[in-house]
Amino acid sequence: MKALLALGLSLVTGLAAAQVGPSAAEATHYTGLHAAAWRGDAAAVAVAVAVAVARADRAAVDTRDGHGRTPLHVATFARQPEVIRTLAKAGADLGAFENDRYDAVTIAAVADDEATLAVLLELGASAGLTTSRYDGTALIAAAHLGHDGVVRQLIKVGAPLDHVNNLHWTALIEAVVLGDGGARHQRVVHDLLAAGANAQLTDREGRTPLALARSRGYAAMVRQFEMARDAGAAVRPR
Repeated sequence: MKALLALGLSLVTGLAAAQVGPSAAEATHYTGLHAAAWRGDAAAVAVAVAVAVARADRAAVDTRDGHGRTPLHVATFARQPEVIRTLAKAGADLGAFENDRYDAVTIAAVADDEATLAVLLELGASAGLTTSRYDGTALIAAAHLGHDGVVRQLIKVGAPLDHVNNLHWTALIEAVVLGDGGARHQRVVHDLLAAGANAQLTDREGRTPLALARSRGYAAMVRQFEMARDAGAAVRPR
């Protein structure tokens, strides 16, 4: 159990560290589209895109900074929805990965930024990409962090409920083993179960989310899983 807690803490720290937004010092050196995206200047973005098109340089809309961030990534970190809309209209790659394999949807999910996430999803960004060093998804990251509103948005657009990452964990499992058992993680579990997430999938040691919740003493989650199990049993044909 201590090993599981230690792993959970290291993963929480690792996920936060992997979400590397532009530093203030880095942003001062931005030029062109990156600079306009960071400061939220949609008009300047539109002008820069028009210049690129005139030069037959459409790839410029997805130009990269030193960390592999496109202007769309920068606008997402900076919470600049109008810039995101302008970049999308110009053909920006909504599923581009930066150097740590995070796309804009996962960046917004980890930041608990429901407003920016809603814009990205409205524009057609995918909630189903496999992201990060853990081969996870935006849904797994949000479940892990207890970002319940983000989880609901991702479920609504069809994010894969039962994706298994390279730790052999699903969103349900991460909500337990990396959660605190509190209200937000309980809502995540509720919404995943209500959407049909498979509570019988196990970790590498064969432990279900229910067993993991019991081992951590998360009584409210235990009740959630038991109620879902009993409700499922009640509707099975005899």
